[in-house]
Amino acid sequence: MDEETGNSPSLFPEKVGEKLRDARLAQGLELADIAARTRVPLRHLEAIEASDYSGLPSPTYAIGFVKAYARTLGLDEVALARELRGETADMFAQREVYESYDPEDPIREPSSGLVWAGAAIAVLLLAAVGLWYGTDLFRGGHAAAPEPTPVASATPEPAPSATPTPSSGGQVTLTATQPVWLRIYDADGKRLFEKEMAAGERYDVPRDARGPMINLGRPEAIQVTINGSNVAPLGKAGVAVKDIPVSAEALMARGADAAPVGNSTAP
Repeated sequence: MDEETGNSPSLFPEKVGEKLRDARLAQGLELADIAARTRVPLRHLEAIEASDYSGLPSPTYAIGFVKAYARTLGLDEVALARELRGETADMFAQREVYESYDPEDPIREPSSGLVWAGAAIAVLLLAAVGLWYGTDLFRGGHAAAPEPTPVASATPEPAPSATPTPSSGGQVTLTATQPVWLRIYDADGKRLFEKEMAAGERYDVPRDARGPMINLGRPEAIQVTINGSNVAPLGKAGVAVKDIPVSAEALMARGADAAPVGNSTAP
């Protein structure tokens, strides 16, 4: 019996657009969310997922959009860009642009009356600006009195006394070790923070937040601390996490003495 070719994945390899779409759906994101984070028009993102690049002017735009899409999902943008070049090698051929030109078509220039009218309007506008800023003719003849400069109090404020770290609770800080997207929300679904953080950027989870949780594409890109002390990573490297509690109590329950983010021994 002949082998069924429809079940062989090597005959129909998954395209770049399909990989991006599957990763987006796995993270529970809408295509509109990707458009908001990458600032790539929604129609181009739809075309990328459909592997239809005919509407893009050049491979540079296609590769740039795909890399931004992949970066938002925490995927390997370099590898996907390489695959895209292979997919579109025959699609973006050198295109010659032809422009019709009628040698008998006279050059269209504005009439002399229109030119003089425009010059007169420009002169009037310049004169009005000069009168407004150079005189107080249109402001009642009285210049506005300068507001008094407030005098700073000479009494220094007492320095806040240092408070010991409580046995439970504390300030949870998330620091990006590399570019990474994340979303933080409370138990009521209210969004507290959502963006693509740059390397070195940090965010302090509000202490009064009710049951804060996080969605994160790459746990290895975030270092978590409570009052400056490292705690366990939020997940395994390269595996997106969702609905992970990030309150001080929940993180301390995971183990405050865990290895720092990026260590291969982290759970």
